[in-house]
Amino acid sequence: MNILPLMQLRQNLDDFEAFYSMLDDSHAGLDPARRRILDSQVVLLLANQIGDMAVLREVFALARVKLDMIRPASENADSSRPG
Repeated sequence: MNILPLMQLRQNLDDFEAFYSMLDDSHAGLDPARRRILDSQVVLLLANQIGDMAVLREVFALARVKLDMIRPASENADSSRPG
């Protein structure tokens, strides 16, 4: 197992504020369902751009850890899911 992360962990954007504005603007006027579709499309396009499954595994693992740090898993239960 590689002990060094494969993905870039330091800020790598030249202009974080411009990126955030672009992200925010892309959601303008969309209902929540269409926002989720847009986000999914962006994830798939960026995943294709990255193209490295090991890096993508790290990205998803880190995103999940950060999500659970923001909001504990017990509070993340999606009440809209059947079952």
